[in-house]
Amino acid sequence: MTPITGGELLLKTLKLEGIDRIFGVLDGSYNAWLAKLDEYGIDYVCPRHEAAAAHMAEAYARIDGKPAVVFGGIGPGASNMISGVVSAWAEGVPLIVLSGQRRRNIIYPERGGNFQTADLLGLYEPVTKWQAGLRDLRRLPELIRKAFRIALSGRPGPVYIEIPEDLMRGTIEDELVTDLWPPERYRPERLGPGQPEAIRRAAEMLMNAARSTFHAGSGVLWAEAWEEFVALGEYIGATYTTSLAARGVVSEEHPRYFHTLNREAFELMRAEADVALVVGSRLGELDGWGKPPAWSMETSTIQIDVEPANIGLNRPVDVAIVGDAKATLQALLAEVKALGGPKSPPDMSRYEALIQEWREELAEASEFAGDGVNPGAMVAAVREAFSDEAILVQDGGNTSLWFASYAPITRPRSYLYSAHFGFLGTGLPYAIGAKFAQPEREVALVTGDGALGFHMQELETAIRHGLKLTVVVSSDAGWGMERSSQLLAQVGKFIETEHAPTDYAALARAFDWRGFQVETLEQLRQALAEAKESNKPALIQVMVDPQANLAPPGALIFGSMVYRAED
Repeated sequence: MTPITGGELLLKTLKLEGIDRIFGVLDGSYNAWLAKLDEYGIDYVCPRHEAAAAHMAEAYARIDGKPAVVFGGIGPGASNMISGVVSAWAEGVPLIVLSGQRRRNIIYPERGGNFQTADLLGLYEPVTKWQAGLRDLRRLPELIRKAFRIALSGRPGPVYIEIPEDLMRGTIEDELVTDLWPPERYRPERLGPGQPEAIRRAAEMLMNAARSTFHAGSGVLWAEAWEEFVALGEYIGATYTTSLAARGVVSEEHPRYFHTLNREAFELMRAEADVALVVGSRLGELDGWGKPPAWSMETSTIQIDVEPANIGLNRPVDVAIVGDAKATLQALLAEVKALGGPKSPPDMSRYEALIQEWREELAEASEFAGDGVNPGAMVAAVREAFSDEAILVQDGGNTSLWFASYAPITRPRSYLYSAHFGFLGTGLPYAIGAKFAQPEREVALVTGDGALGFHMQELETAIRHGLKLTVVVSSDAGWGMERSSQLLAQVGKFIETEHAPTDYAALARAFDWRGFQVETLEQLRQALAEAKESNKPALIQVMVDPQANLAPPGALIFGSMVYRAED
């Protein structure tokens, strides 16, 4: 019989699941599987911080549409990684989170004074769907199967397994491992379309409605149901909205798409809709909870979700359909067509006037030029420089609000943001993870200088792996959103909002990136052109007007959505 290590057995199980890359900061407990990576054709990426590794894996999964693996070292490494995993938990991303652990004979019960030990299962319990500690090497394939099954069931999310170092280095006879099953042998690829009677009722409601509106959440992306979502809407003549996380499901240049920050048109459209179809969304806080003023309670609601617990979570529904979004929308479109149609879209003239007024307000806000580049004009220039196929990543406080208004997203899986957790610092790791997932696509990050500071060391990871990215840093030498917050709260003076002057372009050059510092819009456009032509990643530090940056469009709307008193 041929003995193999626990580390090699782990690679065998991951390879069966289609995993071709692992993210994680090096640790001695990895050596048993590091030695076998080439044999199994799995790449390994070692960032400079474990939280960044988790962010990279999250972005990789979101762009690729399948689970990703991140590995944390024993003790401190696994502890560092938690702050990245919580983002995947909030965003609903299927991560397989693994870590080392000290030897079984010293961790349970803990003797006191053990080196680099912690209750990792307890630490990960609040931010993962399932946690397990491997205690018998023969059960490793079983635990990995369960991890993938749970990560992908219902609303996706991260799962966690700790693997003690004695098991990672320990051996088992290869011939004794007989339960290595490919995914198709133990879990369904996805659910079916849901209950036929509910689909028939939903079709009748949509066909009888005078005005229908469709709302997509990130579940549409995970189900790869964007074509079906739009096709049904076109047949019905519906208007469209998406959650912040689902931007790109519908092109934001579609004539019947309503931007969340265009509140007058948005709320009028919602008030006049008599049927709303909600797909893959829990209607959370940034969706206005599905309640006034963002939603009318007079509107009948159809909700489609793969997770039963999400149905009617924050808004009562008239038709509930538990099923895969893609299959359900296909079945629903077939039922609708059997009833007649297609239907004509609603008269958009009243809305178009409000939409045009909003666009004019945005144009006016982006023209204000004091001491530096207008942040809105900066974002518009970046959007103009990259094709619709590019992956755009946003990070920061006020910078994200400027990005939301001035960078329309027109393709699914072309946008990354910590939409549910609002996690500063995810931007650079997200951009790197996205580039690993689809290296043929351009990747551009727009971030604030405060947000960049969380993980700027990952500039080295990008250059080491030959990744070509463009990073645009909105630089106002401070915490822009906190300045705005302290002004509104009448704190009286800025407290710890200011940063020391920092030359981020020089910092980028120190990491062997191209580095540009620009002070005008024309210089920005030129730097973007040079960055796109370069064979290296590029960072462009844009000296924005701090005064203009205090009041991004939508700031008060965003604040009212998050901090409504009645909540």
